Amino acid sequence: MDPFLTTDRMVLRRFTPADADALVALDRDPLVRRYVDDGEEPTRQGALDMIEFCLTRYGCHEIVGFWAAVERSSAGFLGWFHFRPRNGGPADEPELGYRLVSSVWSHGFATEGSRALIDHGFSSGKVRRVVAETMAVHVASRRVMEKAGMRLVRSFRADWPVVIPGDEHGDVEYAITRAEWLEDSVRRPAARRQTEPISSRRGRTTIA
Repeated sequence: MDPFLTTDRMVLRRFTPADADALVALDRDPLVRRYVDDGEEPTRQGALDMIEFCLTRYGCHEIVGFWAAVERSSAGFLGWFHFRPRNGGPADEPELGYRLVSSVWSHGFATEGSRALIDHGFSSGKVRRVVAETMAVHVASRRVMEKAGMRLVRSFRADWPVVIPGDEHGDVEYAITRAEWLEDSVRRPAARRQTEPISSRRGRTTIA
């Protein structure tokens, strides 16, 4: 299957049913669940339903979507990224999200993928602003957003169905506008579109 984006070390591609077991393992990892636990046990059928939804909802859209991240050198599953409008939000203001297997945390993959999606979205001219949310206590995820050029814009309290440690400190929203992106004097090369032969948001892989 043709990749959506490639970076120096990874490929973002459409999900396939063969990714179901890897998604379940990702969501069952206690380190991952620390910030995303919604009280439900991840199942293979749930993963298959999510994959089918993503393929139906986003198809081959050139800007927004939900993608599996795999390492270029090994083809190993790294996790996922999404770049999609929030429910009821404007189409030109997608939300960035990511969830990676704990074995690759602190290796820069979340920042690399986030920058690639932000660069690709703004370069298209169809994105005005990118947002991302995480728990206030999720320091690692906040660092990813900051390294991707996003700024803290607000703190708030979300009404989550399951209370987990750290909820008492609330959530935070980060964002970057196209104008801010253009003003950034230190830009890395944009990720390449393939044309030839950690977690941000609370809750499990959200179908929305």
